[in-house]
Amino acid sequence: MTCFSASLMCADWLHMERDLNILNKSCQMLHVDIMDGHFCKSLYLSPAFIASIRSATDLPVEAHLMVEHPEDFIEETARAGADYISLHAETIERQAFRLIDAIHSMGCMAGVVLSPATPFSAVEHYLDRLDMVTVMTVDAGFAGQAFVPEMLPKIRQAVQWKQMHGRNYFVQADGAVNKNTYGALAQNGVDSYVLGSSGLFGLNKDLSAACEQMKAEFAAATQGKR
Repeated sequence: MTCFSASLMCADWLHMERDLNILNKSCQMLHVDIMDGHFCKSLYLSPAFIASIRSATDLPVEAHLMVEHPEDFIEETARAGADYISLHAETIERQAFRLIDAIHSMGCMAGVVLSPATPFSAVEHYLDRLDMVTVMTVDAGFAGQAFVPEMLPKIRQAVQWKQMHGRNYFVQADGAVNKNTYGALAQNGVDSYVLGSSGLFGLNKDLSAACEQMKAEFAAATQGKR
């Protein structure tokens, strides 16, 4: 099943409740980028933001922890209402198993995120403990970047490992996911598509119309490729 995950850092924060009512009907997940200004030079959302939207949606919420010390955020993020907590592979090298176990102990599903320069081999030792694997198809932290096509083989690796070992984790793409990249992503086995400005929120000022355009563009781009 295809999953559309709306990246709320790109949404209209002034009208968040209105837009959530629309996204609830068109998406299968909400993506919340939590940044500390150190892992990447941006500051966006927080665990408190998740708590503030939780009553307005029944969709699963994924917290993408773009932070230097994810261990400081896991408990607060889980208590705020996150369903998935995704950690960057680059920040958990010395404590991956402990932090993944901590996420599961809080009743959440665990994910790992690989930045473009991080090889798939960096996470192979704990893949069987994960519920989601996200491949960043742009450098982390900024909207509007160009797609990095060299990430397609990494996506294929994640899919092939899952198939070879009988695992059920989602394979997700995050970054410049739009009509120009849907086809290649689908052909390489992506399950979940994080949609930001180019794939959703920048398509039309009317978010309902933008959602319909997004679905039409996806269908056109992926016909015969899934």
